[in-house]
Amino acid sequence: MHARNPVFPAGRQALYERFRYSPAIQSNGFLFVSGQVGSLEDGSLQHGLKAQVRLAFENLNAILAAAGCSFEDVVDVTVFMIDPQSTSEEIWQVVPEYWGKAPHPSLTAVGVTWLSGFDFEIKVIARLPSKTTH
Repeated sequence: MHARNPVFPAGRQALYERFRYSPAIQSNGFLFVSGQVGSLEDGSLQHGLKAQVRLAFENLNAILAAAGCSFEDVVDVTVFMIDPQSTSEEIWQVVPEYWGKAPHPSLTAVGVTWLSGFDFEIKVIARLPSKTTH
């Protein structure tokens, strides 16, 4: 059995402790990142859809960096969107700012009815650089 090694970026620890989860787990050569939303350091909502998406990616990038990764190491993405019929076009205007060049990771996009007041959430699986593999 492989160990679950949590990864915590600088800041936001109180938020993760309050909700009792790890922002990411390193296991068996991969990094499994919990869903990231456009929340400020205290967990409060970033207003505006595009600003929320950007902050979700910034929060994601902080976790990836804490594990020695970048978005280039991401192999699988799941995004959750409130009312994707009316929000997906605006969301996908922001995504290329963070997505990088092809080949792109695999993607699953899911429309949902509730994200604790947020409109967008992203979770990923990344391949760990070999020097940090557990």
